[in-house]
Order: sequence, then structure tokens, then C-alpha cells
Amino acid sequence: MTVKAETRSFYEQAVERAVRHIIARLDDALELRGLARHAGMSPFHFHRVFRGLLGETPLELQRRLRLERAAAALLGGDERVTALAFDAGYETHEAFTRAFRRAYGVSPSSFRQRAGAAPAGCERPPSVEITAPCGLHVHRLEEPLDLLFNQGAPDMNVVIENLPALRVAALHHVGPYQNISEAFGRLGALAGPAGLFRPDSMMIGLYHDDPDTTPAEELGSEAGVTVPEGVPLPSGLTEIKLAAGRYAKTTHVGPYDQLHDVWSRFVGQWLPSSGERIGDGPSLEVYYNTPADAPPTQLRTDLYIPLA
Repeated sequence: MTVKAETRSFYEQAVERAVRHIIARLDDALELRGLARHAGMSPFHFHRVFRGLLGETPLELQRRLRLERAAAALLGGDERVTALAFDAGYETHEAFTRAFRRAYGVSPSSFRQRAGAAPAGCERPPSVEITAPCGLHVHRLEEPLDLLFNQGAPDMNVVIENLPALRVAALHHVGPYQNISEAFGRLGALAGPAGLFRPDSMMIGLYHDDPDTTPAEELGSEAGVTVPEGVPLPSGLTEIKLAAGRYAKTTHVGPYDQLHDVWSRFVGQWLPSSGERIGDGPSLEVYYNTPADAPPTQLRTDLYIPLA
């Protein structure tokens, strides 16, 4: 087996273990950080790998299987819709009905009525399966799992670089990642008068949580600037040490609001097919210009993944 095949197998096995965990605890609230920890990855990386290989996040998989289970119950029994809503994890009948209608195109009651009516002509009987790239459905949860993993790697220009150890003066930000510009504004107000912006400085964003699985108001990140050793930091800024190491880097030129999709392809599809494994430390973005001095289409950002 090649190195790339072995590495892809490592990620596929980690995702399959997580899927088994979800199936075994389908009625429990997902402990997303625990899933990532058992997979040996940070939440930021794990959930993107999971989605890249299966086409949906752990939470989306759980919700879909619960809806399929509810649909199967509608076809085969007379349990009240309200009870099925609670079993599927919804707090109200209305919320369940909205989700069910989005998935099946009709309300739960209409779905049940269709099941009881004789099909006309070439009409197909109602199906509980909701389209899913991974091929896993509620009536196919027995072992061995037959998961369909995404085999395609995106056409990305990725290079492997050795970064030196970096000392970063940082300001912590909690909230939506698109609002980190507010933290960079406060960083500038503190770092500028202290003389921390030098010709060789790099503006860096450090990101710790996956925005697909963490509430926006709880996302943690840092806005930072690299500073030489020995330079004192002004009050209000925190020192972060990034160890030297190997990183995979891809460059995005364009608006910041496209970065989420770039990260998803980078971690979720390129990485499992690359022959590389994630190393310790956070992923980071390095910014070479800002909206103050370049139009959105010309903003250049380097994205880095730490490698083992």
C-alpha cells in the first residue's frame, strides 16, 4: 500500500469510528469535541475531514438518520407525530414538521397518508431514504458499514513549507469568524503605537473551532502579528509561540467570505488524499494585504495546515 493510500485509510478509519459512535448513540446529544478527540484531531480539522469524506457533518448525519427513522415509523405504525418529533430530537411539533417537509417535500401527516394509499400507475411508494453521498441510511446500519467515501481531491495548488518558530502578539476573539476584523482593529490600536508593525511582520489569524459545528457566538480565534523575541508587548496583547514545523500551504486570492469554502476543500478533500497527516498546533491564515489597501478580488491570503 502506498503512503497516500495508508494515509487516506487512516482518515477513513477515523471517520468510520465516528460514524459507529453516532449510530450507537443516535438518540444522544452529539459531543462534537469528543468525536474529534477520539479521532486524534482537533475539532477544526476533524469535522472538515468528516464532511469532505462523507459529504455531510456529524450533526447533519445524525439529524438525517433520525428523520429517516421517523419516516419509517410513519410508514409502519400509528405513533403520534408529536412523539416522533421528540424521538427525532426536535423540541416542538412545528420544528419537526418544517424539517420533515424540507427533506421529503410533504408534511409528516401527508407522508403517512400517501403510504396508506394504493399507488396509481407508475407512482413509486414513499421512500424513507434522504439523498446522501455516503450511502448510509437508517435501514443499513448493521455491520459491516458500507460507507461511500468521496474519492476526489480538488485541483488545488498546495506546497509543503518548513516554517520557523514564530512569536505572535495576539488578541483573542470570540464570535463569528467574519467579525475577526474587529479584533484586528483593536490589535492595530495596541500594536501600532508600540512599534510592533515592522517590514518583516506578518498579520496572522489563528482559528480553533469548526464553524460548521460550533455556534457562531462560541467560535474562538486570535488576531495576531509576528514580533521578534525580546520585544516587549503592550498590555492587552497575549504572547503565542508557534513551534517550527512542516505546513501545507495553499493561497487564496479573492474575498475573505470565500475562505470558508477554501478551507473545506483544503482540509476535507485535499488532505485525506495527500499522503500527509495533521500535526500539532493550530491552522493559520497569513494576510498580505487588507480591504483598506486592496479591492476584495485582490486580497491575498495564505492558508496553512500543520503537518506531522
